[in-house]
Amino acid sequence: MAAPARAAPSDATRPAPPPERFWTLPAAALLARLGTSPAGLSAEEAARRLARHGRNAVAESPRRHLALKVLRRLAEPLVAILLIAAALTGLTGDWPGFAIIVAVVAGSVALDVAQEHRAEAAAAALRESVAVRATVRRDGQPVALPVEEIVPGDVVELAAGGLVPADGIVLESRGAQADEALLTGEPYPVPKRPGPSDAASPAEACNALFAGTAIVAGAATMLVVATGRATRLGQVAAALAARRPATAFERGLHALGLLILRLTVFLVLLVLLAHLAFHRPALESFLFAVALAVGLTPELLPMVATVTLSRGALRMAARRVVVKRLAAIHDLGAMDVLCTDKTGTLTEARIVLRDCTGPDGAPSSRALALAALNAGLASGVRTPLDAAILAAAPPEATAGWTLLAEAPFGAERRRASVLAAHADGRRLLVAKGAPEAILAACTAVEDPAGGAPRPLDAAARAALLARAEARGEEGLRLLGVAWREPPDGTVPPELGPEDERGLVLAGFCAFLDPPKPSAAGAVARLAAAGVRVKIVSGDAAPVVRHLVESLGLPARGLMTGEEIARLDARALAARVEACDLFARVSPDQKRRVILALKARGHTVGYIGDGINDAPAIGAADAGISVEGATEVARSAADLILLAPDLGVLADGVEEGRRTYANVMKYVRMGTSSNFGNMLSMAVASLAIPFLPLTPAQILLNNLLYDVSEIGIPFDSVEREDLAAPHAWDMQAVLRFTLVMGPLSSLFDLATFAVLLWGFGVPPEAFRTAWFVESMATQILVIFLIRSDRPAWRAAPPHPVLAATSLGALALALFLALGPPAGALGFAPLSGALLAAVAALVALYLAAAEAMKRVAVRRPPGRA
Repeated sequence: MAAPARAAPSDATRPAPPPERFWTLPAAALLARLGTSPAGLSAEEAARRLARHGRNAVAESPRRHLALKVLRRLAEPLVAILLIAAALTGLTGDWPGFAIIVAVVAGSVALDVAQEHRAEAAAAALRESVAVRATVRRDGQPVALPVEEIVPGDVVELAAGGLVPADGIVLESRGAQADEALLTGEPYPVPKRPGPSDAASPAEACNALFAGTAIVAGAATMLVVATGRATRLGQVAAALAARRPATAFERGLHALGLLILRLTVFLVLLVLLAHLAFHRPALESFLFAVALAVGLTPELLPMVATVTLSRGALRMAARRVVVKRLAAIHDLGAMDVLCTDKTGTLTEARIVLRDCTGPDGAPSSRALALAALNAGLASGVRTPLDAAILAAAPPEATAGWTLLAEAPFGAERRRASVLAAHADGRRLLVAKGAPEAILAACTAVEDPAGGAPRPLDAAARAALLARAEARGEEGLRLLGVAWREPPDGTVPPELGPEDERGLVLAGFCAFLDPPKPSAAGAVARLAAAGVRVKIVSGDAAPVVRHLVESLGLPARGLMTGEEIARLDARALAARVEACDLFARVSPDQKRRVILALKARGHTVGYIGDGINDAPAIGAADAGISVEGATEVARSAADLILLAPDLGVLADGVEEGRRTYANVMKYVRMGTSSNFGNMLSMAVASLAIPFLPLTPAQILLNNLLYDVSEIGIPFDSVEREDLAAPHAWDMQAVLRFTLVMGPLSSLFDLATFAVLLWGFGVPPEAFRTAWFVESMATQILVIFLIRSDRPAWRAAPPHPVLAATSLGALALALFLALGPPAGALGFAPLSGALLAAVAALVALYLAAAEAMKRVAVRRPPGRA
C-alpha cells in the first residue's frame, strides 16, 4: 500500500526550491526539499501550492495593450519626424500632403504591430506542446487531472505515447525512453532511469524529464520539480514573449531617422536665426522654416521600402520562400553569419539504418535479420530505431515467428529481449541494446565462416568495444545484437536477467541521421556570397564534428554548452567570432550565441525547426524555419523555407541584397537631393530680397520628386551589389549627402546668379525658372547615381523607373510652364532663359557623374 501523503511544511520551514541542475540531487533529497513523498501530495496541499506557484502553463504573460504598441512605434525618430512634418504640412494648408504622410505612417505602424502580434502567437503556441491531462498521485491514489493543476512536489505516472507535463526526475522507470528532439535537437530516443546524474546539461541528464518531451517506450513515475514558466519549456516561452531585439533593418531605420533629425534641426535653426537677424517678418520666416523641415523629410521612405520589400517577397515566393515579415528580406541580404541547427537543415531529420556488421566488421544479413526479429515482435510503442530496422529488413525476417515472452528495454540493463518461437518448432532469444550492455551479456561471438560460435575473451571484448566507440565518434548510433537458443521447457511469462546470460554476439546495427546531399554545395554558395555558416546544435560534439567532416564544411573551433554556461555575455562575444561549431547547447544558449554575434556587429540569421530553436529564431535578425517544423518554430520565424534546403536560402540572400540596394537608392537620392535643395533655399533666402520658392512651391517640388522615385523598387541591380553582405552605413549616407547635396546647391546658386544678374527676372519668373531647374536636376540625376558604375556602363533602368521619373518631370514642366502655372504662382519664361536653364542642367549632370565616385567611395575593407 502506498505511504500516506506527507504533511505540507509551513511557510516558515518550507525548504528552498531545488537548484537549477536538480537532476544532480538524489531523489530522497528532492522529495525532502519539495515536502512530498512517492505517494504524492494531499489535495489540500496541492491547492495551496497551485495558489502559490500558479498554473502549470507557459506563455501566460499578459499581452501588451494595442495602444502601447502603437505609441512605442510612434516614438521612433523617423516616424516622429514624419508625424511632425504631417502636422506642419497641415498647418500650411497642404491637406493632400498631410493625408499622404499620415497614410504612409499608419501603414508602417500597422505592419510593425502585426509583427509583434506574430511573436506573441509564437509564445502562445507553446501551450499546445504539453499534454492536456495527466495521471497524478493525490492522497496516495492515481487520479487524472488537467496538467495546468500540476504543482511542484506532485508525483506523475507516465506511459508510452504520452507527453511529459512538467520538469522533474525519474523515481521509477520500466524501460522508459523519451523523445527530447524538440528541446535538444537529438533525434534518437533517450533511455531514462532513476538515480542522480552528474550531467552538466539537461540533454545529458539520464534521470531528468522535461515538459513538452514525449515518452516513446516503457513507462515511468516522475517527481515534478518545476512547473509553468519555471520549466525549460517555460523559459523558451519567456524568451519568445520578451521584446524581440532590434533587427538590422530596424536599427538602420532608427539611425537614418536620427541623421535626418540632426540635419533638419541644424538647417531649420540656422535659417530661422538668420532670418530674424536680418529682420525678416517673423511669420513668413517661420512658414519658410516649416517648409524646409518638411522638404528635408523623406515622406515616401516607408512606402518605397514596403513596395521594394513586397516585390522581393513575391520573387522569393517563386523560389519557395514564404516571407512573414517584409523587413526580414533586407536582413537576409545583409546577413553575414548564418547559424543553423544540424537536424533538418544539414541532415534529413530522420533515422536510417546505415549498415549491419558482424563481429569481424563485415556486412551481416544475419545481424539485420535478428535485429528485425527483436524489433518486429516487441510489444509497446515502436521506437524510431526499431522502425529504421524494419524498414531496411526483408519482410521474411519475421515471417513464421511468434512472441513467447519479452524483457522490455530497461534503463539499467540498456537492452531489450524477446523470446520467439518459429512455426517449425525452433525457439530463439534475441537481445539488442547498447553495445557495452550487449557485450557484457555475451560469452561467445558468431564465426563469420558459419561455424560454431567462438568464445569471447577479454581481448576480443575490448577490441569490439573500441570498434563500437570509434564508430560512435563518426556520428553513428550503434546497437549490439545477440542471441541464444534457450533450453526446452516452460516458457516464463517475462524474461529475467538470468535469461539474458550466455549470449552469442551476432554483430552491430549502425544508425545515422543522413546528411543532405545538397548541404555542402549550399554552404559553399553562402560562403562565396560572404556568409559564414556556424552550426549550433543540441547534439553531442562528436556527432557535430563528424557531420562537418563528412560534408567537407569549413569550420573553426568547437564550444560546448558547458563552456558557454561558464562565460558571461562579454566573454562569449569574444569567443563566438572564432568558433563555428557549438554542441550540446540549450535553447537559451542558442539565443545567447545569436546575441553575442550581434554584439560583435554581425547581421545574423538562424535556421531551425524545433521548439529548442525558437528563442534563437526570435533573437536573430533573420529568423528562418522550414515547412515541416514545429508550430512554435514556424510562428517565431520571419521566413519559412518550403524546401528545407540551404540552397533555397542562398537564393533568398540574393533577393535580400537586391531589395537592400534599391532601398538605399532612395535613401541616398532622397537625403542628398532634399538636403541640397533646402540648403540652396536657405542660402538664397538670406541673399535674395524675396523667398526663392513659396512654401506651397517647396512642398510641390518635394512631392513631385517623391513621385518620380516610386519606380525605384522595380529597378535592376548591379551584380556587385549582390556579391557581398551590406549593412546600413550612416557614415556612407552622410558622405553621399554632404558631397552630392552641396554640389546640387552649387548649381542652384549658379542658377540664381544667372537669373538675377544675367536676366534680371522678377520674383515670379525667378521661382519658375529655379523650380524647373531644380526638378530637372534632381529627377534626371537618378539615372546617374542609381549605380556606382559610370552611367554608360550601368545596367539599363527598369521601364517603370524610367516612366515614373520622366513622367514626374513632364508633370513638373506642365505645372510650371502650362495652364496651371498662374494658380501656382509661376510665370512664363523666354526661350533664352529656358536655354540657359537647360545648359545649367547639362553641366550639373556631367559634374554629378564625376563626383559620384567620391560620394560612393567605400573605406578599405568594407563592403
